[in-house]
Amino acid sequence: MPAYRISEVAALLGVSDDTVRRWAETGKLPTVKEPGARLVVDGEALAEFAVSSAADISRVADGPIVAESARNRFPGIVTRVVRDRVMAQVEILAGTFRVVSLMSREAADELGLEPGVLAVAAVKSTNVVVELPRR
Repeated sequence: MPAYRISEVAALLGVSDDTVRRWAETGKLPTVKEPGARLVVDGEALAEFAVSSAADISRVADGPIVAESARNRFPGIVTRVVRDRVMAQVEILAGTFRVVSLMSREAADELGLEPGVLAVAAVKSTNVVVELPRR
């Protein structure tokens, strides 16, 4: 399993290096010392931490939604809305992720979507592309 440096963990989770160090110091995120005394986070431990953190974050968006078939819910802040006569493009910043949705202008207007609004991007797709970056 790969290991990630503190700075890599911070970039992946969208937090500061200091936040990751605090999590490590308090035992919230387990670390391993590599030769040369550098702290790293085991990939499996990071994955478990990310999943549990995502569960905590999803509570922010808990509200009147009583059931949903989509399992991929990304709470975030609307950062941009572009409307024309028929359609709207809505951008949501969810952690470090930019999620873009195309919808009818009527739907965007009814939801009151404007920059600064708390929203949840619920994604359900049969096609998800997975890529591996060079390390």
